[in-house]
Amino acid sequence: MTHDANTPSFRPTRAIVLAAGLGKRMRPITSTIPKPLIEVRGKALIDYGLDALARNGVETVVVNVHYLADLMQAHLRKRRDMEILISDERDALLDSGGGVVKALPLLGSDPFYLLNADTFWIDGYRDNLDLMHQHWDPRRMDMLMLIADMRQATGYEGRGDFVMDADGRLARVAERNMSPFIYAGAAIVKPELFAGLPVEKFSLNRVFDQLIEAGRLHGVRLGGLWLTVGTPAAIAEAEAAFVASAA
Repeated sequence: MTHDANTPSFRPTRAIVLAAGLGKRMRPITSTIPKPLIEVRGKALIDYGLDALARNGVETVVVNVHYLADLMQAHLRKRRDMEILISDERDALLDSGGGVVKALPLLGSDPFYLLNADTFWIDGYRDNLDLMHQHWDPRRMDMLMLIADMRQATGYEGRGDFVMDADGRLARVAERNMSPFIYAGAAIVKPELFAGLPVEKFSLNRVFDQLIEAGRLHGVRLGGLWLTVGTPAAIAEAEAAFVASAA
């Protein structure tokens, strides 16, 4: 059963996973493999996100590639539970925003999931992508982010990203202040946000700020534990979190 993309009951069937980064902070591990293929508990980082998308009925996933792209493509060819399309950035790394613009023709006209390849989570009492679907309301928002509380995070060393009001609208944390909320690397996005933009290098933060100004960037709190693997030491932290969560 399908639903109109302009209704809250719409569930995305396409996604993009941003996987083209250089992974400099993960050296020397990333000297020989791209960061999304680093393993935690015997599974490549990117497969945690792809598995979550498959569980939620996503049929087509676009993955952008740049660094050690041949290794990425060889790994992705092993998937049999979804169609994987490659957005090739070998010639020029376009950053997160430019990567979405380049991939836009492969993503269709309906809202899609956007995931970072190097962050993932241990679900709480319910599946977090399903939680996002349940909170998606295109009448009120143009992007819905999964937001983690600092107390739910491992491997994170920043000062937080956003503050959130009672209606779920997000705003930037004031400079030099700390925020309890971190962007957890997953969102539902309307493609028209990127329509007509040139294929050039720019960060998604530019889009975030435009949506904040318009009051159209919303968040939903993650259930469970959010994991980010930004340094070699964070691999052990993530694996310990899995052990603790199963205890």
